[in-house]
Amino acid sequence: MPERNLSQSHSDPEHSATQPDDVIAGAAGEAPSTQATGEETESFRDVLAEFEKSHARKEEDRGKQLEGTVVSVTADSLYLDIGYKTEGILPLSALRPGEQFKPGDKIPVSVKGRNPEGYYELSRSKVRLPADWPALERAFQDKATIMGTVTAVIKGGLSVDVGVRAFMPASRSGVRDAAEMEKLVGQEIRCRITKLDVADEDGVVDRRAVLEEEERAAGERRYAEIHEGEVVRGTVRSLTDYGAFVDIGGVDGLLHVSDISWGRVGKPADVLIIGQEIEAKVLKVDAAKQRISLGLKQLQPHPWETVAEKYKPGERVRGVVTRIVDFGAFVELEPGIEGLIHISEMSWSRRIKKASDVVKQGDAVEAVILGVNAADKRISLGLKQALGDPWENVARKHPVGSVVQGPVTNITNFGAFVQLAEGVEGMVHVSDISADKRINHPRDVLKVGTPVQAVVLAIDQVKRQFRLGMKQLVPTGLDEFLAEHKPGDVCTGRLVDESGNVELGEGVHATCRMTGLQAREEQRAEAKGDLSSLSAMLQAKWKSGPTAVKTEARAGQVRSFRIVNLDREQKKIEVEMA
Repeated sequence: MPERNLSQSHSDPEHSATQPDDVIAGAAGEAPSTQATGEETESFRDVLAEFEKSHARKEEDRGKQLEGTVVSVTADSLYLDIGYKTEGILPLSALRPGEQFKPGDKIPVSVKGRNPEGYYELSRSKVRLPADWPALERAFQDKATIMGTVTAVIKGGLSVDVGVRAFMPASRSGVRDAAEMEKLVGQEIRCRITKLDVADEDGVVDRRAVLEEEERAAGERRYAEIHEGEVVRGTVRSLTDYGAFVDIGGVDGLLHVSDISWGRVGKPADVLIIGQEIEAKVLKVDAAKQRISLGLKQLQPHPWETVAEKYKPGERVRGVVTRIVDFGAFVELEPGIEGLIHISEMSWSRRIKKASDVVKQGDAVEAVILGVNAADKRISLGLKQALGDPWENVARKHPVGSVVQGPVTNITNFGAFVQLAEGVEGMVHVSDISADKRINHPRDVLKVGTPVQAVVLAIDQVKRQFRLGMKQLVPTGLDEFLAEHKPGDVCTGRLVDESGNVELGEGVHATCRMTGLQAREEQRAEAKGDLSSLSAMLQAKWKSGPTAVKTEARAGQVRSFRIVNLDREQKKIEVEMA
């Protein structure tokens, strides 16, 4: 076992410097229980001498200015050959803004210590542990960064060896909790003296200020490196209601919620999680205010570029209601593509005052594309069109003279509206409600919601109007007369006037073919005193019988009439004197 350890130490001086203290103590003290040969003792002395030389060199070189040669460049560090067996590592944050290096370049550096991986930690500035009290005073006056070793966690902070005992408050340690403070024990740190007590030969040091300066320097360098339009990789660090903060290599960029997706995103937490790695596009860099705006959706094609090809007027589409406004509802057809259903396109029959009366946010709806304007990013949709136009076949379903039934939907001063089908209403005028009595207001006999029957009196498809009548369904004297008589029948009636209007019964009227010309001739003859015409008329009166009666017909006289024509559909009767 001793031979193997000695051989390994001899071949790797760097490794021997990191051997545990008990190994070194055992080598330098008493001989082991097993007897060692003279050759083994000589080899051990050589190894010990090499260790002491190497160890002394490292203590001497700590903080010493060295010249390193760049071996390789990574995303966050430079690896340099500093003449030691192990390479040194210099973080890119130590470089000045815009400064770049490539393999083979020479850089003056100093050694700060070694990291857990065994690489030497390098710095651009000359950082060393002060060797005496005057050096401490100079470092304090110059506010210089020095090296120190954390020795213990004490009440209120940490104990740090900077050549003398120093105190570092917990708030100035640069860590957040006690567990992280414990991890600093035994580590070399960079700090700054903020207070020096000559009498007690101790002081107060600050690590946080150094870390913040380094972070600011790294941020300035990063802000100078990042340019608008480039694509960067980062890690989601935190989420808010308005966006996500993404670490893109030492600085944070804001990914606003509106730039996450072309579709509508309620909150960033719906699509992102803390710790998630993403690629984003740099939208804006404000180095003065140290702000970087990022975009995720900008890495995807804009959905409106193909809208004109995908959506055609007249096509049916399905979508989800995303927003409701006073004048309509917005429907998402696909992420980033929304169409508007105006309130006027929501119903054929009802007058919509609020879109929320018809649809709710989150509703899945089917609509018809009414228009596409890709340039202005607008798509007009129709909800009622998806249901079909109820007036398209209305004349065939409800012809004039047919009887319809439906509930009263609205009552006005001049009549009542009756629903015949979804989107189709007819109006019953107040004069067509009752044949028995005079109606002053439709509300006197009808109520909204009451089902009624009516006859279709007229249809105007252009104006989308139905004229209905209720009284026409109630049998009248005319209906009975038409049912009981036929052409050729002789009936009694009263001549209403000389123009030929005849009343055959209550509510039964007819038109007589008598023109009244002969009666008017007699009147003219009397006015002129034409005695010969008068004599001829008198002779005709006494000698002609019934014919003479015809010529003497007067308004108000009751006569016998023969039915010449009877039209039951039009409810018209034509007669002549019998």
